[in-house]
Amino acid sequence: MEMKKRISLELRNRTPAEVAELVVDNCRSSDGEIEGLTDEFKELEFLSMVNVGLTSLAMLPSLTKLRKLELSDNNISGSLEILSEKCPNLTYLNLSGNKIKELSTVEALQNLKNLKSLDLFNCEITTLEEYRESIFELLPQITYLDGFDAEDNEAPDSEADDDGKQKTGGLFWCDDDDYVEEEEEEEGEGKYEEPYEISEDLLCKEEADVRGEKRKRDAEDEGEDDDEDDD
Repeated sequence: MEMKKRISLELRNRTPAEVAELVVDNCRSSDGEIEGLTDEFKELEFLSMVNVGLTSLAMLPSLTKLRKLELSDNNISGSLEILSEKCPNLTYLNLSGNKIKELSTVEALQNLKNLKSLDLFNCEITTLEEYRESIFELLPQITYLDGFDAEDNEAPDSEADDDGKQKTGGLFWCDDDDYVEEEEEEEGEGKYEEPYEISEDLLCKEEADVRGEKRKRDAEDEGEDDDEDDD
């Protein structure tokens, strides 16, 4: 399916401005470029275009709210400077499996000041000597490269996948479903309540009350017995 048709199908009766997440993985791009994605998607925060045959980001629209961009398994080899112009608030970028070979290509990402996580796995650049050290030096703003920080600590799931599906405005967009609206949690469901504990003072008070009530009943019973004897 062509990317433009897929995007139209995903939208159906929705407007682009209502979409927070869009996944068009494995669709065919038009001549290796983006088609059907416009700047009308102004609320878009997550975009995934995995294995769509992209060779260029030239047609990428302005997506100022975009935070996560998945571009793995395409044919992108350069022009990454477009990202800082069109998607200045990116925090996560996946370029795994593309045609990126030189450090100078990655240098264009320096202007993405909010970028925290970058994936270049399966790119030729990863074969360079001291690849990791060079990238962390070139891009001091990033915390994770290929899922690990500079000390080889693995990124938590919240960083690597950002909670899997992002919840934004109660609207999800994914490969197979039209959309899923976030349902409010039913009252009382899934809520943990601390077990009720009775203090010793309260127990003593309750026991005293019970004993007092028993003495009262006993006294009343004795009074009834005396009345019967008098009769």
